[in-house]
Amino acid sequence: MEFNKEVDARGLNCPLPILRLKKALAGLQGGQVVRVLATDPSSVKDFEAFVRQTGHELLRRQETPDKSFEFFIRHK
Repeated sequence: MEFNKEVDARGLNCPLPILRLKKALAGLQGGQVVRVLATDPSSVKDFEAFVRQTGHELLRRQETPDKSFEFFIRHK
């Protein structure tokens, strides 16, 4: 999947992955996509709640072979 910006939040715990995502989204225009890599298992629920509350769109979420979580989020 194509993306405009990448955030590597691997090794960081809540709330840092969300804060990094917020900062990345602030620099993007509507419709652009951020790819986020995270290792914190709670990031799955955190990102789902974040997009519900902010109106951004979670395009895809998957676990990678190295046990990281990969999220693609479209700016509203």
